[in-house]
Amino acid sequence: MFSDLFPIEWQAFHFLRPGFLWLLIPPIIIFVIQVVSTQQKTKWKKVIAPHLRKFMISKGSNKRLYRINFAIMGILILGVLAIAGPTWKKREIPGQILQTPMSILLELSESMNQTDLQPSRLGRAIFKINDFLDHDPQARASLIGFAGTAHTIVPLTNDYDILKNHIDGLNTQVMPISGSDIAAGLQLADSVMSVTKAPGSIILMVDELDDLQIQNISEFAGITKHKLEIVPFIATSSDEELNSRLNMLSDFENITLHQLTLDDSDMELIARRISRNLEFTEEPEEKEDDWRDAGLILVIPMAFLFVLSFRKGWSIYLLLPLLLTSCSGSGDFKDLWYTKDYQAQQLSDKGDYEEAAESFQDPLRKGIAYYKAENYNQAIRYFREDTSAIGDFNLGLAYYKSGDLNSARLAFQEAVEKDPRMQQAKDFSEQILNVLPDGQELNLDEATEQGEGDPAQNTQNDSMEDLGGGGQEATEEDMEKERREETAVTDIRKGKELDEVPEDIGQEDIQRQDNSKVLMEKIDEDPSLFLQRKFRFQLKNRENKGSNEK
Repeated sequence: MFSDLFPIEWQAFHFLRPGFLWLLIPPIIIFVIQVVSTQQKTKWKKVIAPHLRKFMISKGSNKRLYRINFAIMGILILGVLAIAGPTWKKREIPGQILQTPMSILLELSESMNQTDLQPSRLGRAIFKINDFLDHDPQARASLIGFAGTAHTIVPLTNDYDILKNHIDGLNTQVMPISGSDIAAGLQLADSVMSVTKAPGSIILMVDELDDLQIQNISEFAGITKHKLEIVPFIATSSDEELNSRLNMLSDFENITLHQLTLDDSDMELIARRISRNLEFTEEPEEKEDDWRDAGLILVIPMAFLFVLSFRKGWSIYLLLPLLLTSCSGSGDFKDLWYTKDYQAQQLSDKGDYEEAAESFQDPLRKGIAYYKAENYNQAIRYFREDTSAIGDFNLGLAYYKSGDLNSARLAFQEAVEKDPRMQQAKDFSEQILNVLPDGQELNLDEATEQGEGDPAQNTQNDSMEDLGGGGQEATEEDMEKERREETAVTDIRKGKELDEVPEDIGQEDIQRQDNSKVLMEKIDEDPSLFLQRKFRFQLKNRENKGSNEK
């Protein structure tokens, strides 16, 4: 239990609670008074005649009295030192294990239509992405396209079939602005992967790189924690100028350049590199209370001295509390004075949510601690045990954070059914149902124990990306719903602009609706048209937001 504390590192030796050392002063004063008092009694012997001393002074040994005084003094000093908390070694705190993400950043500029690579640069890139996904890198992946602007095509997801379905419909016409703003693409990729503190990988698929783009990549590589896997889609062997620029990037440790191959070995290599680094252990933040309290060690000599108190003449039973006052977190003495929930709350206040969750007895508080520790699967497990409206609300938050949007919506609806006053749960349910078409995302940072209050607020997504960068995981149903709703919104705007009723609208519909409010309900199934409308809509929102801020 204490073997790893030795030998003592005197250079690091200090007290966790040095203020208690002031308690050493009273026992020292008492000890001095007792010594002086004993000496005064000894002086009286000289005043009494020698032949009368045996009748006037009872027999006894001063040595025994001194031993008692020293024992009491030792117990008091050891008790104070134990309370002060001697320490010289840090407590080993395991880091949190996080899953590393990745983003496929694909250039969709006009130059990608060139046919120096068959069938085209973009066509070859699509083939390579499919090869890459077939090798199953196992990490959560997102797909981002960039030209004059950058947009999230698919947010982080474990379902590679979603990525493949969207890749097949990609072309350069979906981008609202022509150009090749690689800096915007890298910034968006970093934003999408910022849902976790773990460093990820960016697979950058580009063609020609000019000096400005090389500079943008270099600046990004110098400040990012992510690795860049660059795959240039051009016959680089015949372009010495491009080769020279690419060689400038090879000096960065977090940049790897890959040459295209006729087979899929290049993508297999990248997938294998990513799959070897799927987990990242986050180093815990150092805190002042990370030192191990060694005060419990002093209880051993205190206990030895206390056993001697049962001998005749020793009256030190009142010193018993000192044996139980180590304040060391490594023992079970806290259980004598504090409940498990109180101890867990203390740990939670310090930010040790994982340890606090293990100590809580109440399922609700246990789930909240796991939620704050970002262990959403465990949070879901304990929130399910709480059948109240608050429990369902918190369950919805945990489902949302874990990426299960459908379950989150059902949990919010259940909370509203149990407590119709929970307007926030109703709002969250509606936003999830609409798949956030207005560019907003839920900011669900806090679970709650109260029926009232405002545990979570709706905030604007700075990236204005539907389903992007918000921490939720994309599912096929979510992406399909978003595509249909976005198309419907676009057609609604078209319908509002019509001056008269189209001829193909039935007479029954004309009677039911005002001519100025006729809506076209055709849902376009072409993914590329959906992306084109979606990106234009996002660009318009960005421009409106920029003008409002000015």
